[in-house]
Amino acid sequence: MAEKQSKNNIIWVLTGIFLLILCIAFSIAILITPYEKAQTYLNIIFMDQNMRITPSSSLDGLVIKENEIETTPVSNTPEQEQQFYSEGEIIRPSFGEQYAILKCEDINLSVPVYWGSSSELLERGACQASSSVVLGETGNVVIDAHVNTFFADLPKLQTGNQIIIYTTYGIFTYEVAEQITFENTNKKYVLPTETDQLTLYTCEAQVLGTSSTRIGFICNLVSKQFYNPVGTNTGEGE
Repeated sequence: MAEKQSKNNIIWVLTGIFLLILCIAFSIAILITPYEKAQTYLNIIFMDQNMRITPSSSLDGLVIKENEIETTPVSNTPEQEQQFYSEGEIIRPSFGEQYAILKCEDINLSVPVYWGSSSELLERGACQASSSVVLGETGNVVIDAHVNTFFADLPKLQTGNQIIIYTTYGIFTYEVAEQITFENTNKKYVLPTETDQLTLYTCEAQVLGTSSTRIGFICNLVSKQFYNPVGTNTGEGE
């Protein structure tokens, strides 16, 4: 009887230890994602003040240029309404330049877009692959951002939602056409296209670690609205 009781006690102790380990592991899993998200924002908040207030700044050899981009054109009277052109001058950005702001009212999304991709730029906003076409050119515009920061709500997009991208030289409107899922080794959706489209994507959200799966959306071009007609010398990014 004493031997049986001893075995039962051992079982209860081992069960208790197992449950304790399980609870600790579960707690760590819950805390990891918020910590990573908070840490990313802290890196931005506590960034050197000079880098946050000057038009251009250097971070590990990368020159980052910030631009003031208007997202609410003045149109109080007919005389003040902005005149747009269906074809116009494109200002090609330089690597590391913020040249757009991407907005979607349907999911309350508003994020700066930088030309090129690097870990430093992904801490500041979304990044457009420099292998894709500049907004306004014909082809595939490919933009991505971290799922635990700027594109946290991207998976909420639905077919028919509108994406508006503002630049210093025009406004470009897209409509969500379809959702896509692909592995990070699959380049199908980031390759050039002959038609005008916007491809947005981010990592699949994971509690632990990072996923090799990407969640994205293909959007069809609705309109191009240039501020200046073709032939206007507006200059290019340096």
